[in-house]
Amino acid sequence: MSRHFLSILDLDREQAHALVRRAHEMKRTDCRTTLLSGKTVAMIFEKASTRTRVSFEVGIRHLGGSPLLMTPAESQLGRNEPLRDTARVLSRFCAGMVVRTLGQEKLDELSEWGSVPVVNALTDSYHPCQVMSDMLTMYENTPEFEGLKVAWVGDGNNMAHSFINAAVHFPFELALAVPEGFDPDPEILEKARSLGANITVTRDPREACRGAHYINTDVWASMGQEEEQKAREKAFAGFQVNDDLMALADPQAKFMHCLPAHRGEEVSESVLEGPQSIIFDQAENRLHMQKAILEWVFSE
Repeated sequence: MSRHFLSILDLDREQAHALVRRAHEMKRTDCRTTLLSGKTVAMIFEKASTRTRVSFEVGIRHLGGSPLLMTPAESQLGRNEPLRDTARVLSRFCAGMVVRTLGQEKLDELSEWGSVPVVNALTDSYHPCQVMSDMLTMYENTPEFEGLKVAWVGDGNNMAHSFINAAVHFPFELALAVPEGFDPDPEILEKARSLGANITVTRDPREACRGAHYINTDVWASMGQEEEQKAREKAFAGFQVNDDLMALADPQAKFMHCLPAHRGEEVSESVLEGPQSIIFDQAENRLHMQKAILEWVFSE
């Protein structure tokens, strides 16, 4: 049985914390290994990317492997070949699959029919590699997660879902401020709460940000939602992370964003470029956390 990383809940609490510590050590030592020597990892990207693609390509090479990028334009992925066929064929060529796609069910099918590890590089449901790297970024600033308040301001999207899952394993309070009609998936939320996560949902960004140690947001219209842009701008009015919201947070609070950001929309220029912003530490940490995740799935 291959080990997969499809969501943060594929980890137990001990594994989640160990990954953060391992990624921190890999960063400190500028780690290189031969774990993937002689192996090729297929990178199946149905959605375009900068940080995810580059960090995975570099990370695979740092572990001694060779990345192979596949997009719909350059493969049978764009011609509706059954995923079960793709999974079985790629399993005979490649050591693993890193997949950035739409529905989470596609990852489930690839992992069911393939015989190699599958890593979720983003779906519409989850963005676990990003949020685990955010846990690394938080760890660098506040090594003890106990007693922290983390605010999420904006859409109850794949990033929010992965923060919800992270709250199961990391003992911070998660306060989500989302507009009416943009709540996170209730099943994901209730499962996390049933597993002990401390999560609140509010319509008031001020309430979520008051006393927060970290304030997170994301674009209002994600990739594939461009036609909803104007409607979302109206729905999300009042949900911009700006200096007024940051003033309600802890004096040492940090601002986080997975990027790319729409300056002047979900976040003001002054916050994004301000002294409390750690967005480029987050971006760098994608490389180190993804190396740790790859090591975890391939060391089984």
